[in-house]
Amino acid sequence: MLPIGTTRVQDAHWEEVTIPPARTVPPKETEEPVIISKLDPLARGSFPGYTSLNRVQSIVFKTAYTSNENLLICAPTGAGKTDVAMLTILRVLDQYSTKGPNASTASPAVNIRRDDFKIIYVAPMKALAAEITRKLGKRLKWLNIIVKELTGDMQLTRAEIAETQIIVTTPEKWDVVTRKPTGEGELASKVKLLIIDEVHLLNEDRGAVIETIVARTLRQVESTQSLIRIVGLSATLPNYIDVASFLHVSPYQGLFFFDSSFRPVPLEQHFIGVKGKPNSATSKKNLDQVTFDKVLDLVRQGHQVMVFVHARKETVKTAQALRQAAIDEGALEDFDTSGHPSFELFRRDIGTSRNKEMKELFAQGFGIHHAGMLRSDRNMMERMFEARAINVLCCTATLAWGVNLPAHAVVIKGTQLYDPGKGAFVDLSVLDVLQIFGRAGRPGLEDSGEGYICTTQDKLDHYLDAITAQHPIESAFVGGMIDALNAEIALGTVSSVDDGVQWIGYTYLFVRMKRNPFAYGIPYDELSNDPGLRTRREDLIKAAAKKLVEARMIGFNEMTQAFTITDLGRIAAKYYIRHSSIEIFNTKFKPIMSEADVLGMLSMSTEFDQIQVRESELEELQTLLERVIPCEVADGTDTSKGKVNILLQGYISNAYVEDFALVSDTAYAAQNGGRIARALLEIALSKKWANVTATLMAVSKAIEKRMWPFEHPLKQFRLSADVLYNLQQYADELSPAELAAMRADDLGKLIHLNEHHGKALLAAARQFPSALISYALRPLGAELLRLFVRVQRAFEWNAALHGNSEPFWLWVEDHNGVDILQSSFMQFKPGTSVIEVDFVIPVRDPPPPSVTIRFLSDTWLGAEDEVVVSFEKLKMPLPSTTRTQLLDIPFLPISALHHPTLENLYEHRFRVLNGIQTQAFWSAYNNSQCMLLSAPASSGKSIIGQLAIWQAIIRDPKRPSLVVLPLDSDAKDYYTTLKSFSGPMQLTVSLHTSSAARLSRRERNIDVVTPKSLMGWLETNPDKSYLNSLGLVVCEGLELLDPVYELAVSILLHSTQTLPVRFIGITTSLSDSADLARWLRVHDDELYDFRPNDRDQSLSTTSQAFTIPPSSALFKAMVRPAHIALRTISPNEAAVVFVPSRGQCRTIAHDLITQCAIEMDTRGFLPPGASTDELEARLSQFKDRSLIDAMMHGIGVLNHGMLTSDRLFTLELFADGILRVLVVPREMCWTLPVRATLVLVFGTQYMRIPARLTQTTGSSTRMGPKKDSHVVQQANDTTGSNAKSGSKAQSSGVDDRELKKYSVHELVRMQGLAVRHGRAGRFHLLCQAEERDTYMRFLEEGLPLESALMGNERLPPREEKASSPLHPQSNDKSPDPYHGSDALREWFAGRRAASSIRGKQDAMDMLSHTYLWRRMQSNPTYYDVDVVEGGEKAQDAALSRFVDRLFEVTAPPAPSPTPVPATANAQQASASGVASEATKAAPTA
Repeated sequence: MLPIGTTRVQDAHWEEVTIPPARTVPPKETEEPVIISKLDPLARGSFPGYTSLNRVQSIVFKTAYTSNENLLICAPTGAGKTDVAMLTILRVLDQYSTKGPNASTASPAVNIRRDDFKIIYVAPMKALAAEITRKLGKRLKWLNIIVKELTGDMQLTRAEIAETQIIVTTPEKWDVVTRKPTGEGELASKVKLLIIDEVHLLNEDRGAVIETIVARTLRQVESTQSLIRIVGLSATLPNYIDVASFLHVSPYQGLFFFDSSFRPVPLEQHFIGVKGKPNSATSKKNLDQVTFDKVLDLVRQGHQVMVFVHARKETVKTAQALRQAAIDEGALEDFDTSGHPSFELFRRDIGTSRNKEMKELFAQGFGIHHAGMLRSDRNMMERMFEARAINVLCCTATLAWGVNLPAHAVVIKGTQLYDPGKGAFVDLSVLDVLQIFGRAGRPGLEDSGEGYICTTQDKLDHYLDAITAQHPIESAFVGGMIDALNAEIALGTVSSVDDGVQWIGYTYLFVRMKRNPFAYGIPYDELSNDPGLRTRREDLIKAAAKKLVEARMIGFNEMTQAFTITDLGRIAAKYYIRHSSIEIFNTKFKPIMSEADVLGMLSMSTEFDQIQVRESELEELQTLLERVIPCEVADGTDTSKGKVNILLQGYISNAYVEDFALVSDTAYAAQNGGRIARALLEIALSKKWANVTATLMAVSKAIEKRMWPFEHPLKQFRLSADVLYNLQQYADELSPAELAAMRADDLGKLIHLNEHHGKALLAAARQFPSALISYALRPLGAELLRLFVRVQRAFEWNAALHGNSEPFWLWVEDHNGVDILQSSFMQFKPGTSVIEVDFVIPVRDPPPPSVTIRFLSDTWLGAEDEVVVSFEKLKMPLPSTTRTQLLDIPFLPISALHHPTLENLYEHRFRVLNGIQTQAFWSAYNNSQCMLLSAPASSGKSIIGQLAIWQAIIRDPKRPSLVVLPLDSDAKDYYTTLKSFSGPMQLTVSLHTSSAARLSRRERNIDVVTPKSLMGWLETNPDKSYLNSLGLVVCEGLELLDPVYELAVSILLHSTQTLPVRFIGITTSLSDSADLARWLRVHDDELYDFRPNDRDQSLSTTSQAFTIPPSSALFKAMVRPAHIALRTISPNEAAVVFVPSRGQCRTIAHDLITQCAIEMDTRGFLPPGASTDELEARLSQFKDRSLIDAMMHGIGVLNHGMLTSDRLFTLELFADGILRVLVVPREMCWTLPVRATLVLVFGTQYMRIPARLTQTTGSSTRMGPKKDSHVVQQANDTTGSNAKSGSKAQSSGVDDRELKKYSVHELVRMQGLAVRHGRAGRFHLLCQAEERDTYMRFLEEGLPLESALMGNERLPPREEKASSPLHPQSNDKSPDPYHGSDALREWFAGRRAASSIRGKQDAMDMLSHTYLWRRMQSNPTYYDVDVVEGGEKAQDAALSRFVDRLFEVTAPPAPSPTPVPATANAQQASASGVASEATKAAPTA
């Protein structure tokens, strides 16, 4: 029903409906305007020029400014809703201002804690977002509040986001931002106020996005128990109560509805429907006529008129048409403004403009305004219209959104406009109409305004109903639910059908389904039987999930009703790709594709469905197809996908497009094409398709750079047109590296220009990203190859050009160039000179001829390189043949010791030996031969070593025993154990962990040493009598064999080679123990080589892989799976969670609490019987109060940074079963004294601070327990699992950090903590997909163990090429010579000084007793022994060369030379450089 007083008039050419202005409702007696001068300083200063708030603002003031209630303000356009939003912003600023005695009295700006909050203002359009940004920024500048725009056109860096307090964005952009768990997405965790402008758009296409972001925010509020205030601003709408319910607004406190009677200037609305078929000549003629008639009538009444059209060209055409109609009617004088007092001044001003149409029209009182005009011309038009020097201003809708320029009357001429997003003409939105009508009437100058909308007759009722709010707005969420559900699953907020049902409960759809079920196909009976619509919501979720499963975007477990995201789903959510597009890509994506194929597939994306082909465009499209674009277009010019393909290629080619609609379509295609190309690139990477990945990399960069890959790479620099043209004419075949090697004058001549141009070209060539790649092959087993790769930066850094980082991709692909075997994404930073990467790849027998290392810049076209890695000289080690089968035999009781004292001592620990101990018992206890036991972690291996010690003491108590353990902590534990036996067994047990042990001959003596202390003793002229009397050496933890450990044992072996010393080796299961056994003189019969899964205890090992690059986003993605895994253990069992660093312990604990909150679980992981009151009382003694919340949820945090009392108390609560989850950092795996049912590893990468910034011993960085660092470092560097060391700078800078991977030794140690005698355990690994196969293979087949004595665990430092320091002529792939580990060099130098090693033969004899010598025979390629060319003597030759290098690097320093003149120094340096270059270029064996 239309308002009372509405009239309807029929004309021969149109129909007009007039709605009179609403009668203003007089204020209530209780209403009083809010006087600005009476407000506090914060509010007073933010309303400059105001004396009071208007009526609407005054009514809302108390709730908006003095409470945290969610708000919904429904009011007419122009009622001042933006100032209501300002009040809520000021409320946040006030809440986050320091108060009390610490507050400053100088200015409110000083007291605001700007880093503690973010405010998000969601505007429906980019134009409005820009205007809001300008307004808020201006108003709040005095408070030093930074307001910035974040839209598709305006991106913000992480630093800009951090310094910004108010971010103005669009619904789609905020949806994208909050889909990300980190980066921009971390904004969401600081948001305290969310303002949604024009929330009545819920019933339009974009409404689904508004529902999505509101639902996400509401769930965040409930899950984190944080306060995020939601404020909705809306035009008048009939079902405002439903919208309030959706926004969780209290209908009694936060809901304010103001009808049109509250408009500051009453508005008379005219709805005109012109007769005639839409778009026909008759219709257009009638539209022109009625527009002129209404404008003329208004001008004759003395009013100004703004005529709104929908294209820039139409502003001029309409103004000219109105002027011509006035001439024809003889009414031109009515528009004339020459009598204006300032007319001559304005005419002089307009004479400075170059806009001819603007000058001509001004003379008759007409003006034009659109975004395509110069800013100065637009400002001039605005000034003249405001001064009434123009009567009629023809403009586009951007004026209504961007500038507050009111007029008495506004006329909307036509309601059809071209939407490039849909590729078609669409109806003018209700939002635009309301915004334009809001410009009618001049507050304070007039008491009324008039708004006219001229449309076709068939659209008349549509606009009548919409503008007068006759129909309730419905939800448009169903249309976008599939993609919204995928986004939530990717984010981890929806992981099951139940979660999805709960999620829909937060949407406007749910509100309207209950209120108006028939509109959504819900029978009344269904609603009455199921008031909560649980079944309907479940059906909606399952239907959406089914579509996502069909698109392979999620996995759905029918039994558990659980969802898991796939790579496709994650990428689609990240890049805002529709599921329908993914379905197309699934059918069209192939491993090998050309640029034409890729562009053709990209153009099929449903994101481009709106782009339609129009008859008028075919000729121009055909011209582009034939003359401009380089790639073939299979679909021609007459299809939508063909058109998109042509426009994209035209955009890349910088082609000129004439048709206005085609220009818009081109911009739309380019904006979306770049995003979709990046998504396709990630999909190709996830599929590990090498060829198409490289192609997509080129295409995505081509769209971003607007140039083709075949063009010269230096075109990406801002070089002059002459330089670029001549470069392509005369030097197109030369690469940037070749140009960089030339001189500036030579370059000037080359391009037929002068030296000045040559310098510019040389600078560009030297700044073009390039790298020097070298590699080394390190076989880790019969089928695993570790490929060391060093990427050395070879370009000059320019901060203005390269910014903070230069990202690039590095991958290894098969010899056919089809499959990516492993890949890595990394960045050069200003302080980074070298990046080292390890790849572990499978190599089958026979091995392929080669693999290829490919380097590609992520942003620069042409910045790429490839190195072919030949396998011609590769020799892989043979498979192990020494495995021991675990026999199914009866377990031996401890009575088998036949020693009452020992039996009594062991009885309280165990009564029977386990299977491995039983099988090895005879060799250990009843034999005197050397022995090696290689068995799983926590399988009781140390007991076997103890039995050998008792046997040695019982047989000959005069001969001492020596126990070597790699870690100080393990040595202390071992010493404590033996000490408990010392009294009953009448033993002396000594612990030596200092730099040099003091070993002396004593009866019934056991010495426990570390390799470091043993080495110190051996270097200080050891007691020969001790060595001569030594009876037993037990080497524990041989899997952690490092240079010090190997050297110490090798010296013992060398020194006792003629003595009857028994060596017992104990190690975690190795992939091949044969060489270790031979090194320790172990006969084959005494080698016990068990597999990692040969254990009596039940231990399951599971893993979950992630394809997200190393980042905080990866850890965020792991939280939900970790929480699910922790929920699988029984309520009375415990779990240990290993995280990469101390700093992440608290973060992960907090994230686990959040997951509990999402499930509405307030107890978290507390055991069923635990009393929270009693726990709170016990925690009163806990010093670190920041951890109390986690502990109240059953989660403990333990690290070495805590107070000792807090650590002990945490362990006590964990042992008591009060804390069921213990979060600890990676390095505590070596010292953690507890075990658990579940051990969960939360990621396998950590950031290591460079050695120069950490405590060091020699060259070993402390990474584990302080005194054990040399072993932990060795474990990291030699196991083959530290496959990516990341960015390692060799120059100073804040970026000098290394991304390291967990060693397999650490994982085995962690896995051992899940082994519990008599009970089942579980080890669950969360890691990247690239690493899972390698880790799992080692965990299942055993650890590799190679010697680090040569120092070849990393590539040696490389000197720069003297001839071209920036751009080496070629990639030198062969590794430089190795000079031995620090420990070996130090020992070797000492022995030479002491004359123990006099010549080469002495050194060769010594090294023949090392584990290195054994492994050089079995795994020659690992040690760069060329057995292909060298034959049987290759090992001897390689070791001989190694000894030569040792003699070189340990030679005593030469006497200081006589000083020489500077010139001579320079000549010597030059000669030295040439010699160095010659040496470096020589092949290395």
